Amino acid sequence: MRAFPGTITVAIMTFLSTAALASEAPSPDEMWRIIKEQQRQIAELQAQLASTSARVEATDQKVEIAGDMIEQVSSNTSSTEYGRYGRTHIGGYGELHYNNLDSKEEIDFHRFVLAFNHDFNENIRLVSEVELEHAVSGDGQNGEVELEQAYLNFTLGERTASRAGVFLLPIGILNQTHEPNTFYGVERNPVETNIIPTTWWEGGVDLHGELAAGLSYDVAVTSGLDVPQSGSNAYRIRSGRQKVSEARANDPAYTAMLRWTGVPGVELGISGQYQVDITQGDQGIGATLLEAHTEIRKGPFGLRALYARWDLDDGDVIDASDPAAIGRDRQEGWYVEPSIRGSLWSIPGEFGAFARYNVWDNNAGASNDTEYRQLNVGINYWPIPDVVLKFDVQQQDNQGSDDDNGFNLGLGYAF
Repeated sequence: MRAFPGTITVAIMTFLSTAALASEAPSPDEMWRIIKEQQRQIAELQAQLASTSARVEATDQKVEIAGDMIEQVSSNTSSTEYGRYGRTHIGGYGELHYNNLDSKEEIDFHRFVLAFNHDFNENIRLVSEVELEHAVSGDGQNGEVELEQAYLNFTLGERTASRAGVFLLPIGILNQTHEPNTFYGVERNPVETNIIPTTWWEGGVDLHGELAAGLSYDVAVTSGLDVPQSGSNAYRIRSGRQKVSEARANDPAYTAMLRWTGVPGVELGISGQYQVDITQGDQGIGATLLEAHTEIRKGPFGLRALYARWDLDDGDVIDASDPAAIGRDRQEGWYVEPSIRGSLWSIPGEFGAFARYNVWDNNAGASNDTEYRQLNVGINYWPIPDVVLKFDVQQQDNQGSDDDNGFNLGLGYAF
């Protein structure tokens, strides 16, 4: 049979390739070395796999333990370490003032307040505030340390709760909400300082809640005022605050409030207090406070207005020391405060401008004109909602006393 040249060529190339592979095949020693190396690598891979499995198992155990701890903390309502700390809350506020007035030129860290609140459970809560006034306290110092609030709040139902302890009385606009970022002007308005003696707290018990949607109430029985009966501050309401410090308690005070917020951005409120004797048994002088206010915020526009009046009865013995004899059987005041608030260009935060006209008289029962009249105009700037910078100009037109004009600067914060 005749061989074709192509077939012969393929046969020759196949032979040569086989010979070459035969010449390159490893020897038995080399094959044994390769097998041993592969066994070593397999052993290392098995060890790594065992270590990884152990770590995964340990991680699973840690995740399970952490989950159990989280579940324990979240469901705990008694006294475990994690539960106690998780239900305790810290807050506070502070304000620094610079007053450049006819009566004074000074800078003062007016208030530094820390609040400590604790939820014992979903129905019982502690609310407390400790305040340092004027930066330093002690004998001969300007300031003092005060316990402004320390009460237990008990939830009694879906719309009813009760306070017991030391708490702010539900009167006016500022007395219960007076953090510096919540009101205009460096200083608190003079009506809610001299007629309603803000900040005003007493010790006792109250009941508060909702009568209907948008209609809330508060009734309280507490310690009362103990006004001096002689000197320049005789029967002056603000001078009668006892601050629940070994307070005389011959005659309690009865306070009630109704507040309507049925329309968003609108609050209407009335409150009153009656005390059988604001001299705590010395003179038998009863006192009645009536107060009404409104607070409106619609878009950028705001309005606050308030009226308050005290009526003091005659004493057991009518003489020159009686409230009527010095014109303090009636003490009253009012103010109105329009404002506007919003963003300005691309500056972060918000600006607010306000004007407030204040009239008050702690001697309104006197035959002569003893009114104080004060106009404040100024701006607030909130770079963030909890921080505020303030400026206002103050102009007084007083009867029977010197005017006190000038300007005020301030900064404040709350958290």
